[in-house]
Amino acid sequence: MNEDAAAWSALVVDDDAGVRQSIRLCLENDGARVLGVATANGALEALERSRFDIVLLDLWLGQESGLSIVPEILRREPDSSIIVITAYASFETAVQAMKLGAADYLPKPFTAGQVRAAVRRVLESSRMKQRLTELEEQLGETSGDTFFESTSPTYLNFLKTAARVAAADCGVLLRGESGTGKNILARWLRAHSSRAGAPFVSVNCPALSGDLMISALFGHKKGAFTGAMADTAGKVQQAEGGTVFLDEVGDITPEVQARLLRFLNDRSYERLGDPKERAANVRIIAATNRSLEQDVKSGRFREDLLFRLNVVTLTLPSLRARAEDVLPLARHYLAFFEGGQRRGVRTFSPEAEHAMVSYPWPGNLRELRNAVERGTILAPSALIEPEDLGIPRAANHPEGGLSRSGPAVLGGDVSIEVLEREHIARVLARAASLESAARILGIDATTLQRKRKRYGLA
Repeated sequence: MNEDAAAWSALVVDDDAGVRQSIRLCLENDGARVLGVATANGALEALERSRFDIVLLDLWLGQESGLSIVPEILRREPDSSIIVITAYASFETAVQAMKLGAADYLPKPFTAGQVRAAVRRVLESSRMKQRLTELEEQLGETSGDTFFESTSPTYLNFLKTAARVAAADCGVLLRGESGTGKNILARWLRAHSSRAGAPFVSVNCPALSGDLMISALFGHKKGAFTGAMADTAGKVQQAEGGTVFLDEVGDITPEVQARLLRFLNDRSYERLGDPKERAANVRIIAATNRSLEQDVKSGRFREDLLFRLNVVTLTLPSLRARAEDVLPLARHYLAFFEGGQRRGVRTFSPEAEHAMVSYPWPGNLRELRNAVERGTILAPSALIEPEDLGIPRAANHPEGGLSRSGPAVLGGDVSIEVLEREHIARVLARAASLESAARILGIDATTLQRKRKRYGLA
Protein backbone atom coordinates (compact mmCIF):
# COMPACT_ATOMS: atom_id res chain seq x y z
CA MET A 1 0.00 0.00 0.00
CA ASN A 2 1.39 3.45 -0.83
CA GLU A 3 2.09 5.80 2.04
CA ASP A 4 -0.74 8.24 1.29
CA ALA A 5 -3.36 5.51 1.03
CA ALA A 6 -2.07 3.73 4.13
CA ALA A 7 -2.11 6.75 6.44
CA TRP A 8 -4.91 7.26 8.89
CA SER A 9 -5.72 10.40 10.81
CA ALA A 10 -6.29 11.37 14.43
CA LEU A 11 -7.52 14.50 16.18
CA VAL A 12 -6.29 14.97 19.76
CA VAL A 13 -8.47 17.29 21.84
CA ASP A 14 -6.82 18.09 25.20
CA ASP A 15 -6.07 21.36 27.01
CA ASP A 16 -2.72 20.00 28.21
CA ALA A 17 -0.03 20.70 25.60
CA GLY A 18 2.18 17.96 27.05
CA VAL A 19 -0.56 15.34 26.63
CA ARG A 20 -1.22 16.47 23.06
CA GLN A 21 2.48 16.25 22.24
CA SER A 22 2.99 12.80 23.77
CA ILE A 23 -0.05 11.32 21.97
CA ARG A 24 0.96 12.95 18.70
CA LEU A 25 4.47 11.46 18.81
CA CYS A 26 3.07 8.05 19.76
CA LEU A 27 0.53 7.95 16.91
CA GLU A 28 2.84 9.44 14.29
CA ASN A 29 5.19 6.53 14.97
CA ASP A 30 2.27 4.30 14.01
CA GLY A 31 1.87 6.11 10.67
CA ALA A 32 -0.94 8.51 11.57
CA ARG A 33 -1.52 12.10 10.51
CA VAL A 34 -2.19 13.86 13.82
CA LEU A 35 -3.62 17.27 14.70
CA GLY A 36 -3.85 18.56 18.26
CA VAL A 37 -6.26 21.23 19.54
CA ALA A 38 -6.96 22.55 23.02
CA THR A 39 -10.67 23.47 22.97
CA ALA A 40 -14.08 22.14 21.95
CA ASN A 41 -14.44 24.93 19.38
CA GLY A 42 -11.01 24.09 18.00
CA ALA A 43 -12.10 20.47 17.60
CA LEU A 44 -15.27 21.41 15.70
CA GLU A 45 -13.35 23.81 13.46
CA ALA A 46 -10.83 21.05 12.68
CA LEU A 47 -13.70 18.71 11.77
CA GLU A 48 -15.01 21.36 9.39
CA ARG A 49 -11.70 21.39 7.53
CA SER A 50 -10.80 17.71 7.45
CA ARG A 51 -11.87 14.17 8.23
CA PHE A 52 -10.39 12.13 11.08
CA ASP A 53 -10.57 8.37 11.63
CA ILE A 54 -10.02 8.74 15.37
CA VAL A 55 -10.83 11.56 17.82
CA LEU A 56 -9.10 11.34 21.21
CA LEU A 57 -11.15 13.64 23.45
CA ASP A 58 -10.38 14.72 27.00
CA LEU A 59 -13.59 14.93 28.99
CA TRP A 60 -12.44 18.12 30.73
CA LEU A 61 -11.08 20.94 28.59
CA GLY A 62 -10.34 23.56 31.21
CA GLN A 63 -13.76 24.69 32.33
CA GLU A 64 -15.45 23.05 29.32
CA SER A 65 -16.97 19.60 29.31
CA GLY A 66 -15.72 17.51 26.42
CA LEU A 67 -18.77 15.34 26.92
CA SER A 68 -20.98 18.07 25.47
CA ILE A 69 -19.44 17.81 22.00
CA VAL A 70 -19.53 14.01 21.62
CA PRO A 71 -22.95 14.07 19.82
CA GLU A 72 -21.82 17.00 17.65
CA ILE A 73 -18.63 15.21 16.59
CA LEU A 74 -20.60 12.12 15.59
CA ARG A 75 -23.21 14.20 13.78
CA ARG A 76 -20.52 15.89 11.69
CA GLU A 77 -18.37 12.79 11.21
CA PRO A 78 -20.48 9.66 11.77
CA ASP A 79 -17.63 7.42 10.58
CA SER A 80 -15.13 8.77 13.11
CA SER A 81 -14.44 6.79 16.29
CA ILE A 82 -14.13 8.69 19.60
CA ILE A 83 -11.80 7.58 22.38
CA VAL A 84 -12.47 9.54 25.57
CA ILE A 85 -9.52 10.44 27.80
CA THR A 86 -10.45 10.43 31.46
CA ALA A 87 -9.01 10.38 34.96
CA TYR A 88 -9.87 7.37 37.12
CA ALA A 89 -12.15 9.58 39.19
CA SER A 90 -14.39 10.29 36.18
CA PHE A 91 -14.87 6.68 35.09
CA GLU A 92 -18.67 6.99 35.28
CA THR A 93 -18.53 10.00 32.96
CA ALA A 94 -16.49 7.95 30.46
CA VAL A 95 -19.21 5.31 30.53
CA GLN A 96 -21.77 8.03 29.85
CA ALA A 97 -19.70 9.22 26.89
CA MET A 98 -19.65 5.71 25.48
CA LYS A 99 -23.43 5.56 25.80
CA LEU A 100 -23.52 8.73 23.68
CA GLY A 101 -21.50 6.96 21.00
CA ALA A 102 -17.84 7.01 22.01
CA ALA A 103 -16.02 3.83 21.01
CA ASP A 104 -13.58 3.40 23.91
CA TYR A 105 -11.87 5.21 26.79
CA LEU A 106 -8.28 5.84 27.83
CA PRO A 107 -7.61 6.38 31.56
CA LYS A 108 -5.04 8.89 32.85
CA PRO A 109 -2.20 8.41 33.47
CA PHE A 110 -1.49 6.29 30.42
CA THR A 111 1.51 4.80 28.67
CA ALA A 112 2.43 4.88 24.99
CA GLY A 113 1.53 1.20 24.77
CA GLN A 114 -1.95 1.84 26.17
CA VAL A 115 -2.51 4.63 23.64
CA ARG A 116 -1.46 2.40 20.75
CA ALA A 117 -3.55 -0.52 21.99
CA ALA A 118 -6.72 1.59 22.36
CA VAL A 119 -6.30 3.19 18.95
CA ARG A 120 -5.51 -0.07 17.17
CA ARG A 121 -8.49 -1.74 18.83
CA VAL A 122 -10.86 0.99 17.67
CA LEU A 123 -9.38 1.14 14.16
CA GLU A 124 -9.69 -2.61 13.76
CA SER A 125 -13.31 -2.52 14.93
CA SER A 126 -14.08 0.28 12.48
CA ARG A 127 -12.43 -1.58 9.61
CA MET A 128 -14.32 -4.75 10.43
CA LYS A 129 -17.64 -2.88 10.36
CA GLN A 130 -16.69 -1.31 7.04
CA ARG A 131 -15.67 -4.68 5.62
CA LEU A 132 -18.93 -6.30 6.75
CA THR A 133 -20.92 -3.53 5.09
CA GLU A 134 -19.00 -4.03 1.84
CA LEU A 135 -19.45 -7.80 1.97
CA GLU A 136 -23.20 -7.36 2.42
CA GLU A 137 -23.28 -5.05 -0.61
CA GLN A 138 -21.24 -7.49 -2.67
CA LEU A 139 -23.47 -10.38 -1.64
CA GLY A 140 -26.50 -8.51 -2.96
CA GLU A 141 -24.77 -7.49 -6.19
CA THR A 142 -22.60 -10.44 -7.16
CA SER A 143 -23.85 -13.59 -5.40
CA GLY A 144 -23.25 -16.58 -7.65
CA ASP A 145 -20.87 -14.79 -10.02
CA THR A 146 -17.74 -16.58 -11.25
CA PHE A 147 -16.81 -13.36 -12.96
CA PHE A 148 -13.06 -13.89 -13.05
CA GLU A 149 -12.96 -17.58 -13.98
CA SER A 150 -12.63 -18.03 -17.72
CA THR A 151 -11.38 -20.25 -20.53
CA SER A 152 -11.83 -17.48 -23.11
CA PRO A 153 -8.53 -16.16 -24.56
CA THR A 154 -10.24 -12.82 -25.19
CA TYR A 155 -11.30 -12.48 -21.58
CA LEU A 156 -8.06 -13.81 -20.09
CA ASN A 157 -6.09 -11.20 -22.07
CA PHE A 158 -8.49 -8.54 -20.79
CA LEU A 159 -7.88 -9.62 -17.19
CA LYS A 160 -4.10 -9.37 -17.66
CA THR A 161 -4.52 -5.76 -18.77
CA ALA A 162 -6.93 -5.06 -15.90
CA ALA A 163 -4.38 -6.38 -13.37
CA ARG A 164 -1.76 -3.91 -14.62
CA VAL A 165 -4.28 -1.06 -14.42
CA ALA A 166 -5.31 -2.05 -10.88
CA ALA A 167 -1.76 -1.65 -9.64
CA ALA A 168 -1.22 1.74 -11.29
CA ASP A 169 -3.41 3.82 -8.90
CA CYS A 170 -4.61 5.97 -11.81
CA GLY A 171 -8.09 7.05 -12.86
CA VAL A 172 -9.98 4.40 -14.83
CA LEU A 173 -12.96 4.56 -17.18
CA LEU A 174 -14.83 1.27 -17.52
CA ARG A 175 -16.77 0.84 -20.73
CA GLY A 176 -18.96 -1.95 -21.98
CA GLU A 177 -22.50 -3.03 -22.64
CA SER A 178 -25.09 -3.14 -19.88
CA GLY A 179 -24.74 -6.25 -17.75
CA THR A 180 -21.07 -6.97 -18.48
CA GLY A 181 -20.09 -6.50 -14.82
CA LYS A 182 -18.53 -3.04 -14.58
CA ASN A 183 -19.50 -2.73 -10.91
CA ILE A 184 -17.89 -6.09 -10.11
CA LEU A 185 -14.74 -5.16 -12.03
CA ALA A 186 -14.49 -1.84 -10.13
CA ARG A 187 -14.40 -3.75 -6.83
CA TRP A 188 -11.84 -6.17 -8.27
CA LEU A 189 -9.60 -3.26 -9.33
CA ARG A 190 -9.80 -1.86 -5.80
CA ALA A 191 -9.04 -5.28 -4.26
CA HIS A 192 -5.89 -5.59 -6.40
CA SER A 193 -4.70 -2.03 -5.81
CA SER A 194 -2.63 -0.26 -3.16
CA ARG A 195 -5.94 0.94 -1.68
CA ALA A 196 -7.35 -2.52 -1.01
CA GLY A 197 -7.74 -1.94 2.73
CA ALA A 198 -9.34 1.50 2.37
CA PRO A 199 -13.02 2.36 1.75
CA PHE A 200 -14.83 1.61 -1.50
CA VAL A 201 -17.75 3.98 -2.03
CA SER A 202 -20.18 3.60 -4.94
CA VAL A 203 -22.30 6.40 -6.43
CA ASN A 204 -25.22 5.56 -8.74
CA CYS A 205 -25.14 8.65 -10.96
CA PRO A 206 -28.54 8.24 -12.73
CA ALA A 207 -30.36 8.10 -9.38
CA LEU A 208 -29.48 11.71 -8.49
CA SER A 209 -29.25 15.02 -10.31
CA GLY A 210 -28.30 18.63 -9.67
CA ASP A 211 -27.78 19.66 -6.05
CA LEU A 212 -28.60 16.17 -4.78
CA MET A 213 -25.79 14.67 -6.82
CA ILE A 214 -23.34 17.37 -5.75
CA SER A 215 -24.37 16.78 -2.15
CA ALA A 216 -23.98 13.01 -2.51
CA LEU A 217 -20.45 13.43 -3.87
CA PHE A 218 -19.11 16.34 -1.85
CA GLY A 219 -21.52 16.84 1.06
CA HIS A 220 -23.53 19.90 2.03
CA LYS A 221 -23.89 22.59 4.65
CA LYS A 222 -27.02 22.82 6.78
CA GLY A 223 -29.61 24.89 4.90
CA ALA A 224 -27.85 24.54 1.52
CA PHE A 225 -31.13 23.32 0.00
CA THR A 226 -34.62 22.31 1.06
CA GLY A 227 -34.35 19.36 3.40
CA ALA A 228 -30.68 19.94 4.31
CA MET A 229 -31.26 19.77 8.07
CA ALA A 230 -27.61 19.22 9.09
CA ASP A 231 -24.06 19.41 7.80
CA THR A 232 -23.35 16.20 5.89
CA ALA A 233 -20.16 14.63 4.57
CA GLY A 234 -20.20 13.38 0.98
CA LYS A 235 -19.02 10.16 -0.65
CA VAL A 236 -15.60 11.63 -1.46
CA GLN A 237 -14.92 12.35 2.20
CA GLN A 238 -16.27 8.94 3.25
CA ALA A 239 -13.85 7.29 0.82
CA GLU A 240 -10.74 9.15 2.05
CA GLY A 241 -7.68 7.11 1.16
CA GLY A 242 -9.78 4.70 -0.88
CA THR A 243 -11.82 4.46 -4.06
CA VAL A 244 -14.92 6.24 -5.38
CA PHE A 245 -16.84 4.38 -8.09
CA LEU A 246 -19.05 6.57 -10.32
CA ASP A 247 -21.54 4.20 -11.96
CA GLU A 248 -23.02 5.46 -15.27
CA VAL A 249 -21.04 8.69 -15.12
CA GLY A 250 -22.37 9.70 -18.55
CA ASP A 251 -25.70 10.61 -16.95
CA ILE A 252 -24.45 13.43 -14.70
CA THR A 253 -25.69 16.99 -15.35
CA PRO A 254 -23.50 19.85 -16.67
CA GLU A 255 -23.25 21.43 -13.20
CA VAL A 256 -22.08 18.18 -11.64
CA GLN A 257 -19.65 17.72 -14.54
CA ALA A 258 -18.08 21.10 -13.74
CA ARG A 259 -17.69 20.24 -10.04
CA LEU A 260 -16.25 16.82 -10.83
CA LEU A 261 -13.78 18.28 -13.34
CA ARG A 262 -12.49 20.74 -10.74
CA PHE A 263 -12.05 17.92 -8.23
CA LEU A 264 -10.18 15.71 -10.72
CA ASN A 265 -7.88 18.60 -11.62
CA ASP A 266 -6.70 19.57 -8.12
CA ARG A 267 -8.31 17.05 -5.70
CA SER A 268 -10.09 19.83 -3.84
CA TYR A 269 -13.78 20.55 -3.41
CA GLU A 270 -16.35 22.45 -1.37
CA ARG A 271 -19.45 21.11 0.26
CA LEU A 272 -22.66 22.49 -1.23
CA GLY A 273 -23.41 25.82 0.46
CA ASP A 274 -20.01 25.96 2.17
CA PRO A 275 -17.11 28.05 0.74
CA LYS A 276 -14.44 26.19 2.73
CA GLU A 277 -12.06 24.30 0.46
CA ARG A 278 -11.32 20.67 1.37
CA ALA A 279 -8.79 18.23 0.02
CA ALA A 280 -9.23 14.51 -0.62
CA ASN A 281 -7.02 11.55 -1.47
CA VAL A 282 -9.17 9.11 -3.43
CA ARG A 283 -8.97 7.10 -6.64
CA ILE A 284 -11.79 7.65 -9.13
CA ILE A 285 -13.13 4.74 -11.17
CA ALA A 286 -15.98 5.65 -13.50
CA ALA A 287 -18.21 3.46 -15.66
CA THR A 288 -20.52 4.00 -18.60
CA ASN A 289 -22.34 2.08 -21.33
CA ARG A 290 -22.80 5.27 -23.35
CA SER A 291 -20.59 6.58 -26.15
CA LEU A 292 -19.15 9.61 -24.34
CA GLU A 293 -17.47 10.71 -27.56
CA GLN A 294 -20.89 11.03 -29.17
CA ASP A 295 -22.14 12.87 -26.09
CA VAL A 296 -19.21 15.29 -26.43
CA LYS A 297 -20.16 15.96 -30.07
CA SER A 298 -23.78 16.59 -29.11
CA GLY A 299 -22.83 18.85 -26.21
CA ARG A 300 -24.15 16.53 -23.48
CA PHE A 301 -20.74 15.82 -21.97
CA ARG A 302 -17.67 17.98 -21.43
CA GLU A 303 -14.67 17.01 -23.53
CA ASP A 304 -12.20 18.14 -20.85
CA LEU A 305 -13.97 15.95 -18.27
CA LEU A 306 -13.80 12.97 -20.63
CA PHE A 307 -10.05 13.49 -20.95
CA ARG A 308 -9.66 13.60 -17.16
CA LEU A 309 -11.77 10.48 -16.58
CA ASN A 310 -10.24 8.60 -19.48
CA VAL A 311 -6.67 8.24 -18.16
CA VAL A 312 -6.97 4.50 -18.81
CA THR A 313 -9.95 2.79 -20.45
CA LEU A 314 -10.96 -0.82 -19.89
CA THR A 315 -13.68 -2.08 -22.22
CA LEU A 316 -15.31 -5.17 -20.78
CA PRO A 317 -15.93 -7.92 -23.35
CA SER A 318 -19.55 -8.83 -23.90
CA LEU A 319 -20.70 -12.35 -23.11
CA ARG A 320 -20.85 -12.96 -26.89
CA ALA A 321 -17.10 -12.28 -27.05
CA ARG A 322 -16.38 -14.89 -24.37
CA ALA A 323 -18.73 -17.57 -25.67
CA GLU A 324 -16.54 -20.31 -24.17
CA ASP A 325 -17.68 -19.14 -20.73
CA VAL A 326 -21.45 -19.27 -21.29
CA LEU A 327 -22.03 -22.86 -20.17
CA PRO A 328 -19.57 -22.83 -17.23
CA LEU A 329 -21.21 -19.63 -15.97
CA ALA A 330 -24.70 -21.03 -16.47
CA ARG A 331 -23.83 -24.19 -14.54
CA HIS A 332 -22.36 -22.16 -11.71
CA TYR A 333 -25.49 -20.00 -11.51
CA LEU A 334 -27.60 -23.15 -11.54
CA ALA A 335 -25.72 -24.61 -8.57
CA PHE A 336 -26.09 -21.31 -6.73
CA PHE A 337 -29.84 -20.95 -7.31
CA GLU A 338 -30.53 -24.61 -6.58
CA GLY A 339 -29.33 -23.96 -3.04
CA GLY A 340 -31.76 -21.09 -2.68
CA GLN A 341 -34.77 -22.90 -4.18
CA ARG A 342 -34.26 -26.19 -2.32
CA ARG A 343 -36.16 -28.11 -5.03
CA GLY A 344 -33.62 -30.84 -5.67
CA VAL A 345 -30.90 -31.22 -8.28
CA ARG A 346 -31.61 -29.78 -11.72
CA THR A 347 -29.68 -29.99 -14.97
CA PHE A 348 -29.88 -28.31 -18.36
CA SER A 349 -31.16 -30.41 -21.23
CA PRO A 350 -28.85 -30.70 -24.29
CA GLU A 351 -31.29 -28.45 -26.16
CA ALA A 352 -31.08 -25.84 -23.40
CA GLU A 353 -27.27 -25.89 -23.46
CA HIS A 354 -27.16 -25.50 -27.25
CA ALA A 355 -29.73 -22.73 -27.07
CA MET A 356 -27.65 -20.87 -24.47
CA VAL A 357 -24.51 -21.17 -26.62
CA SER A 358 -26.27 -19.80 -29.71
CA TYR A 359 -28.31 -17.08 -27.98
CA PRO A 360 -26.76 -13.56 -28.34
CA TRP A 361 -27.30 -12.54 -24.66
CA PRO A 362 -27.80 -8.81 -25.29
CA GLY A 363 -28.11 -8.35 -21.52
CA ASN A 364 -24.82 -10.21 -20.99
CA LEU A 365 -23.99 -11.72 -17.58
CA ARG A 366 -27.00 -10.14 -15.90
CA GLU A 367 -29.39 -11.63 -18.45
CA LEU A 368 -27.78 -15.08 -18.21
CA ARG A 369 -27.96 -15.03 -14.42
CA ASN A 370 -31.62 -13.99 -14.48
CA ALA A 371 -32.48 -16.62 -17.09
CA VAL A 372 -30.96 -19.39 -14.99
CA GLU A 373 -32.78 -18.16 -11.89
CA ARG A 374 -36.03 -18.17 -13.90
CA GLY A 375 -35.31 -21.72 -15.06
CA THR A 376 -34.81 -23.03 -11.52
CA ILE A 377 -38.18 -21.54 -10.56
CA LEU A 378 -40.30 -22.45 -13.60
CA ALA A 379 -38.95 -25.81 -14.76
CA PRO A 380 -41.64 -28.44 -13.96
CA SER A 381 -39.09 -31.27 -13.85
CA ALA A 382 -35.44 -31.81 -13.05
CA LEU A 383 -34.57 -31.04 -16.68
CA ILE A 384 -34.43 -27.33 -17.60
CA GLU A 385 -35.48 -26.62 -21.21
CA PRO A 386 -34.93 -23.46 -23.32
CA GLU A 387 -38.54 -22.39 -22.68
CA ASP A 388 -37.90 -22.45 -18.93
CA LEU A 389 -34.98 -20.08 -19.46
CA GLY A 390 -37.07 -17.77 -21.62
CA ILE A 391 -34.83 -18.11 -24.70
CA PRO A 392 -35.58 -19.63 -28.12
CA ARG A 393 -34.37 -23.04 -29.25
CA ALA A 394 -31.41 -22.81 -31.62
CA ALA A 395 -32.60 -22.97 -35.24
CA ASN A 396 -30.15 -25.50 -36.72
CA HIS A 397 -30.37 -28.24 -34.11
CA PRO A 398 -32.43 -31.36 -34.96
CA GLU A 399 -34.82 -30.39 -32.18
CA GLY A 400 -34.31 -26.68 -32.61
CA GLY A 401 -30.79 -26.55 -31.13
CA LEU A 402 -27.31 -25.70 -32.35
CA SER A 403 -24.87 -28.33 -33.55
CA ARG A 404 -23.14 -30.15 -30.76
CA SER A 405 -19.78 -28.69 -31.74
CA GLY A 406 -20.50 -25.80 -29.34
CA PRO A 407 -19.46 -22.17 -29.96
CA ALA A 408 -18.82 -21.11 -33.54
CA VAL A 409 -15.21 -21.82 -34.56
CA LEU A 410 -13.39 -21.80 -37.88
CA GLY A 411 -13.62 -25.23 -39.47
CA GLY A 412 -16.44 -26.31 -37.16
CA ASP A 413 -19.83 -27.68 -38.16
CA VAL A 414 -21.37 -24.23 -38.51
CA SER A 415 -22.73 -22.16 -41.36
CA ILE A 416 -21.18 -19.03 -42.89
CA GLU A 417 -23.98 -17.01 -41.27
CA VAL A 418 -23.10 -18.31 -37.79
CA LEU A 419 -19.43 -17.46 -38.32
CA GLU A 420 -20.28 -13.99 -39.63
CA ARG A 421 -22.54 -13.29 -36.67
CA GLU A 422 -19.87 -14.43 -34.20
CA HIS A 423 -17.19 -12.31 -35.88
CA ILE A 424 -19.38 -9.19 -35.95
CA ALA A 425 -20.34 -9.70 -32.29
CA ARG A 426 -16.71 -9.91 -31.17
CA VAL A 427 -15.62 -6.87 -33.18
CA LEU A 428 -18.53 -4.86 -31.76
CA ALA A 429 -17.56 -5.92 -28.24
CA ARG A 430 -14.03 -4.49 -28.48
CA ALA A 431 -14.56 -1.51 -30.81
CA ALA A 432 -14.94 1.96 -29.30
CA SER A 433 -17.93 2.81 -31.51
CA LEU A 434 -20.18 1.49 -34.28
CA GLU A 435 -18.19 3.50 -36.84
CA SER A 436 -14.92 2.01 -35.60
CA ALA A 437 -16.36 -1.52 -35.82
CA ALA A 438 -17.55 -0.85 -39.38
CA ARG A 439 -14.05 0.25 -40.41
CA ILE A 440 -12.52 -2.92 -38.91
CA LEU A 441 -15.07 -5.10 -40.75
CA GLY A 442 -14.59 -3.21 -44.03
CA ILE A 443 -18.25 -2.23 -44.41
CA ASP A 444 -20.15 1.02 -43.93
CA ALA A 445 -21.99 1.81 -40.69
CA THR A 446 -25.43 1.45 -42.33
CA THR A 447 -24.64 -2.09 -43.49
CA LEU A 448 -23.29 -2.97 -40.06
CA GLN A 449 -26.42 -1.66 -38.39
CA ARG A 450 -28.55 -3.78 -40.73
CA LYS A 451 -26.49 -6.89 -39.93
CA ARG A 452 -26.74 -6.16 -36.18
CA LYS A 453 -30.52 -6.22 -36.44
CA ARG A 454 -30.51 -9.34 -38.61
CA TYR A 455 -28.35 -11.26 -36.11
CA GLY A 456 -30.03 -9.91 -32.98
CA LEU A 457 -26.99 -7.86 -31.94
CA ALA A 458 -28.65 -4.43 -31.95
